[in-house]
Formats: sequence, structure tokens, C-alpha cells
Amino acid sequence: MNSNHQILHWDDAYDVVVVGSGAGAMTAALRAHDHGLSVLVLEKSEVFGGTTAVSGGGIWIPCNDQISALGGSDSYEEAITYLQDVVGEDFDRSKIDAYLENGPKMVRYLAMQATTHFHAVPRYPDYYPDREGGKPGYRTMEPASFDAERLGELFDQLREPSPATLIGGRIAMTQVEAHTIVAKEPGWLWLVMRLALRYAMDFAWRRRTRRDRRLTLGNALVASLRAALAQRSIPVWMESGLRSLHTIDERVVGVCVEQQGRTYRIQARRGVVLACGGFEANQAMREEYLPTPTNAAWTAAPPINTGDGIRAGLEIGADVALMGHTWGAPTVYMPGEEKQRTLFVERAAPRCVMVNALGRRFVNEAAPYTDIIYAMYEDHARTQANVPAWMVFDAEYRKRYPCGVLLPGSVQPDSKIPAGWLDSVIFRADTLTELAAKIGVDAQGLAETVQRMNSYAASGVDLEFGKGNNNFDRYYGDTTCEPNPCLGPIERAPFYALRIDPGELGTKGGLRTDASARVLRPDGSIIAGCYAVGNTSAAVMGKTYPGPGSTIGPAMTFAYIAANHIAVEPVTP
Repeated sequence: MNSNHQILHWDDAYDVVVVGSGAGAMTAALRAHDHGLSVLVLEKSEVFGGTTAVSGGGIWIPCNDQISALGGSDSYEEAITYLQDVVGEDFDRSKIDAYLENGPKMVRYLAMQATTHFHAVPRYPDYYPDREGGKPGYRTMEPASFDAERLGELFDQLREPSPATLIGGRIAMTQVEAHTIVAKEPGWLWLVMRLALRYAMDFAWRRRTRRDRRLTLGNALVASLRAALAQRSIPVWMESGLRSLHTIDERVVGVCVEQQGRTYRIQARRGVVLACGGFEANQAMREEYLPTPTNAAWTAAPPINTGDGIRAGLEIGADVALMGHTWGAPTVYMPGEEKQRTLFVERAAPRCVMVNALGRRFVNEAAPYTDIIYAMYEDHARTQANVPAWMVFDAEYRKRYPCGVLLPGSVQPDSKIPAGWLDSVIFRADTLTELAAKIGVDAQGLAETVQRMNSYAASGVDLEFGKGNNNFDRYYGDTTCEPNPCLGPIERAPFYALRIDPGELGTKGGLRTDASARVLRPDGSIIAGCYAVGNTSAAVMGKTYPGPGSTIGPAMTFAYIAANHIAVEPVTP
């Protein structure tokens, strides 16, 4: 409900109402509470954590406090130069300044006041490390692991991590550990054995659940933040979806919430923070805004983000931006799971190639995942032969590396592929010609593409797209493969293919905001009392993705900024 008249009855009242329970939402709630404000958190589903819970949990924070101690260097000037180059026409200096200034402060605050800790990753490069101001590491920080037992009964309300981020779908690993394993660095096998043994020997926890006690990545981040909310007794209403915003004299003063079939009107004396994700699960909004073809079934995000905050903002006259863009990522179908799996690391390995229906390559397979999706749609516009694309690889790749839906063949041989998956989920044939026929790809085009890839593997130089030319490409390459860890011959039968859909981690478009995270109207005026962060807001990074953690980092930083701003705003009568 949307009103310009005095509400005669509120069911409850708080200084701040936060919509959502991801990292941005909980950061806003913690910071507002620590400013002495009363806070209510609303989560529409029966589990908390939002998209953050299934993510890598990393945050991209230039000039963070840990860089120099780890032997790296960074500067405000380098970060600005890099972002100006990468973000391009969408670069907003006021918002970027706010982000760079407050990002390290946010990390410092959470470490000191919420015992939510991050560790800078020295070797995780920016996505475009060769651009001016780009770095080979240090700017990305990953959350410290978290003991699930600290959550108590709240653990049962924690959204489960993506199985793709777990060893064997069960055993947690940090980003650093995952890199060691995937890149087959020295000691990787011992690391896998140690993690598996720790999991298996945790008898007390195994009696409770098959889920790992040791939480990592996004699960660790949201668990730590939720524990901090509980410590402060900040109420979190589960299964409470936003229906609309209440306004009086063009100021947002509360929300209308539906909980188990009943409607509640909650007053927000100082402000509402919309942190409830994007619209990737809303097929109608996808068709209205995103490039076509598009399908909500392709997303890698939980099926909860239906654009509630964005639509509520539009109803009160808010402006939107970047609605045609996503935090794109190639995804593959996994039977029995609520969402598709993202191909984060598999593409960087040698002995694989991505092709369109003409059998032609169209992208550097190891490129940042958002670039893969842009390339798919650009190629489809030219050829009408993409969406879906196909990742083709040989038996040696199958033996050595994970392939989205399967573990490496050395662990999960073809005899262990679930019944009905062959030539449905994963395709296999004794020759490339037979494989091409099965997946509807031009056989001659595929043969020529593979021949070129094999020549690149021999020389170590990809003459078409430069796969393996920079630190980011090589980060998940196979260190045992020479001369290029991302290139290897596709020559050993049988051959395999996976269908690649243009999915996403979330949508980029949302409510337009200023440097204080306040929602704006089309004329640039401020909607008082209304703030938006994370994927409910238009991405500060514009159409691109500067580095690992460029989604959650801004979400948390602008949540911190929003709470600081709310604390000095006047109280609604």
C-alpha cells in the first residue's frame, strides 16, 4: 500500500526497517543498531542469507588495511584510475569516492564490533589486472571460516551453500583452499584428504547434520553477521515479504509486510533500507528489461529475488538504471537442484573450448564470467547461433577437472554418472563429429575450432582471444600444464559437451541512488527515508565487474554508509 495520508494505525514501529537478510542487509542493521537505533530485519523466505549465502562471500576492497602487511601496495589514485578505465561511461565519481573511502572503514567496524573478519587474498587478481591501476591480488578479501555451532538453533535457518562450492557436495573449503585444489598446486591432494578427514571425524556434528560444521565463503559471512544480530537481540522476521512502501508528504515512513497470510504495517521513523536483491527470479521483469532470450531457470541465484524492492520503489516514483544488465555468469543445469550451477573455474582449465552452434569460438573461455555472458549475447546478435553455447572437452579434461555437474573422472568415473544424465545433462561421443550431431553444432566448424585450439596449446599462445595471457586467466589454470596453464590439446576420446546458458549471480539494474545510498527520482531529487543497497540498487560498478567481490563489497559498504546517514537524519513524527 502506498499512501500520502497519515496512517492511523501501525502494527509496530522501529527507527529503521531493513528489507532482506543478505550481507548488505545485516550490515545495515548492525550499524544502525550500534548508532543507538531500533531495527527490524525482514526476510521473505524461511531461511536467511539471501544470495550472499550461496556466493563466494568475497568483498573487493581497494586500499584495505591488510595489503601492506602482506607485502602488497595500493593507493587511492591507482584504484580510481583502474575504476575509471574499467567502469567507463557509468563511472560516478561521488559514489566511487564514497565506496573507496568507506570500504576499509566498514571492514574495520565489522572486525571490531561484530567479530566478522576478512582476510585479504594476496594472489587473487583483479579481473582486468593488466589495466592501469589493476592489481595481481590483495584487494579481494574473503570471510574467515565460522563454526556453525555458534549459531545454535539459528543454524537451521541458514540458507545452504551451493553444492558446487563444496568438495563432494558436502565439505567446505575457503577460496584459497579451492584455488590450491583446482590449480593443482603443491600439496593439493593432501589438503583434500585433510579437509575430508576433518569432516568425517566430526562425529558429534555428523549426528546432527550432513552439513559441514566449518562454514566458509558466503555461508561463513552471513552466519557471522546473523550471530552478531542475535547477540544484539535485533529482531528478524522470517517469511515476511515486502508488499509496498508507505509515504507521507513524499517521505517513506514505513512498510507493508505480508507474513503467513496476514498484513502488517510497520513504521520506520528514520528510514527503510531496501536490501532484498534483484529480479532474476521474475520472468516478467526479465522479459521487460534483459536481453532476449532470457529465462529465470538459468539463474544461479536462489529463486527468491523477484524484484520486490525495485517494484516498491517504482511505485513511489523512484528512478532505475542498468536494468538491462546482470552480474552475468555461464550456468549449467543440475537435476534436482533449485538453481543452476555456475562455471567459475572450469573454463580456465586446459583441454576445453566454448563454441556456438556454428562450432565457432566466440570468447576467451577464462575471461571474467560477466564478459562471457556479454560475449554470448553479442555473438547471438550477429549469428543467431548462440544462447545456448557449448563447452566441449576431451577425456583427459574429464579425468582431471570438475565439469560443473560432475567431479573429476578420477573421482567420479563415467560409470558413476547418474542414470539418465548421459546425452541429457552431459553429452558424450567417441568422435567430435558424433558429438556435434548430438548437440546440434556444425561438425566442420567444431573440427576446425579444435584444430586451432590444439595449435594454440602447442605454442602456448591463443592467437584469437588470448586465453591464459594474464594473471586472472591463469589463476584457475592447471599449474602442471605447460607452456600455458590454460591451454591443452583436445584430442583424447571420448569427447564431452555441456550446455552453457547465459545465467547470472544476480541482476545489476535497480533503484538509482546517490553517494549516501538514498533512492532518487528521475529528476534527481531524493526520496527521503528510502535507501537501497546491493542488487536492489543500480550497481556502482556499472556494466562491468572490476574484481572478485565487486557485488558484496559495495552492498556492505553502502549499507554501512546508509546506516551512518540514517543516524543523523531527523526523526519522522
